[in-house]
Amino acid sequence: MNPHTPTDDELWSRARDGDEQAFGALFDRHARTVYNYCFRRTASWSEAQDVTSVVFLETWRQRARVQPQSGSLLPWLYGVATNVLHNHRRSMRRHRDALSRMPKPVPHPDDMDEVTARLDAERRMRRVLDAVQRLPRRDREVLVLSVWEELDHNQIAEALGIAAGTVRSRLSRARARLRDLSDHPASGPATTGVGGAASGRGAAVRHSVNVRLPGESR
Repeated sequence: MNPHTPTDDELWSRARDGDEQAFGALFDRHARTVYNYCFRRTASWSEAQDVTSVVFLETWRQRARVQPQSGSLLPWLYGVATNVLHNHRRSMRRHRDALSRMPKPVPHPDDMDEVTARLDAERRMRRVLDAVQRLPRRDREVLVLSVWEELDHNQIAEALGIAAGTVRSRLSRARARLRDLSDHPASGPATTGVGGAASGRGAAVRHSVNVRLPGESR
């Protein structure tokens, strides 16, 4: 960020006063990240797009009471996204009309290679979610924000409204559970794993921490 680029705090201060252009700049800055997070939680690009739009609608609606703690709006957006994902269908109904007017977080792909890559990402992500869903919800939320979104403990605490010590204990429990699932996978027929080789659910657990999406370079 160059010295002339406004910080999240500066943009949010203006957005809280009703500056839609400042809020639009925050949307442009963070929508792709939120979109990828929502995809990892749903394994559906179309659902992720709708959820991302609702996240920003809810953030705008709640702007008067939102004050980012870390200098970035992103942890708060992750927290809103997590809540929206819990109440997906109800949130969609509430914002149905507004969704039709929202800009899309990512343009719809028209290149066949990108379409193929996105379909493949959905297939792989569904297998990963099948494994990760076996964790308790609270532990799963912390794991996803730490491993896939690369937030630190304080940022996760801000996103989920919990103490940093609670983040550490839940993350430790989730990692231990994943190791156990990997060492003792559920029985069943072999399927194509995230890495492309024939494997069972245990392989999906082992590979789940390495999922990267088309166009992502982290």
